Amino acid sequence: MKSQLSAHSKFIKEKANELGFFFCGIAKADFLETEAPRLENWLKNDYHGEMSYMENHFDKRLDPRKLVEGAKSVISLALNYYPGEQQLSDLKISKYAYGEDYHFVIKDKLFQLLTAIQEEIGEVHGRAFVDSAPVLDRAWAQKAGFGWIGKNANLISKQAGSFFFLAELIVDIVLEYDNPTVKDYCGSCTRCMDACPTDAIVAPYVVDGSRCISYLTIELKNEIPAEFQGKMDNWIFGCDICQDVCPWNRFSSPHQEERFLPHTGILNLTDWEELTEDTFKKIFKNSPVKRTKYTGIKRNVAFVKRTDRI
Repeated sequence: MKSQLSAHSKFIKEKANELGFFFCGIAKADFLETEAPRLENWLKNDYHGEMSYMENHFDKRLDPRKLVEGAKSVISLALNYYPGEQQLSDLKISKYAYGEDYHFVIKDKLFQLLTAIQEEIGEVHGRAFVDSAPVLDRAWAQKAGFGWIGKNANLISKQAGSFFFLAELIVDIVLEYDNPTVKDYCGSCTRCMDACPTDAIVAPYVVDGSRCISYLTIELKNEIPAEFQGKMDNWIFGCDICQDVCPWNRFSSPHQEERFLPHTGILNLTDWEELTEDTFKKIFKNSPVKRTKYTGIKRNVAFVKRTDRI
């Protein structure tokens, strides 16, 4: 039985690697006991801002067995998105948004992986998750041995830094589980906390999401509060500051995913103030930037430019 579990797990990891994932680890589908009080306190402090959906399905966030009937295993996967090229514009969008929307790219890979598992092992039921349901990605990746949660609340890998997407397959079969002890290698470093211009990292490992530039430029639907004028560091969609300054990201290497290559015009788009809606739709077709819509980008650009002139 043990050799069969090992063989199945080995097959899954090899197939994941073939599909381009640079990490695949497996954990037992169980209640996330240590995460429960952290999530509860985070919500009580209103660190989720206007992201009211974070208050929903509290129990499902902590127990995958409530998401997938008969769930036995959580297969955690990571896909690199670190780009080989950088923007020319002084106005910046997050690196993860240079290419095609990762939801589409990773979902395709997850479905291929699930199909391969079913063909190899037999009747396996499961669901694929890429920010599409209440799953605590970082907690599961940590349990599967990929890395540790850093002081900026991102998952960090000693070998690869933190510029990667996380995703899961939750399946109803028992597999061989990875149970390594993952050490925290942040040490006394506080570079991410010191660099955050909006003071969103309110304590080590605790981020006030309502102050995060990514939240302000994407999730926030109302006007950006005036208190953040002069503090946006020219970010108009997302923010990479706490990752850019992290020493572990010196180990980041350019991805090999063709669908993450920059869309035509994104890297050399410099005149954001003159951007028309038609051009926006053309350049950001199938891009994560579409999430904030044309009106959101124009709001963000105007806010940053207004700050520049103060």
